[in-house]
Amino acid sequence: MSTAEQQLKRIQDKLQQLLKQHSAVQKENSKLNEEIEVLNKKILTQQQSADELKQQVSILKLNAGEMGEADKKEFEKRINAYVKEIDRCIAMLGK
Repeated sequence: MSTAEQQLKRIQDKLQQLLKQHSAVQKENSKLNEEIEVLNKKILTQQQSADELKQQVSILKLNAGEMGEADKKEFEKRINAYVKEIDRCIAMLGK
């Protein structure tokens, strides 16, 4: 075998090795993207849970009379936002 043939053989071997590595990296990337998606869903669920708990704490404070003026105003703003959203949904259903 001549040196040119040997070099061509080494290039082909290296190309095959690179293709295998590329395939492995693509598989790993796919797995990592799936993991990111799962973790993002988990984060969203935990954020929603935290928001619900904050709302419950606000309601309990209001019922217990422990809410300060600033907290009351914030609570009223949140309730007004909910009412507006409900009104918007009702308007959309009415169309």
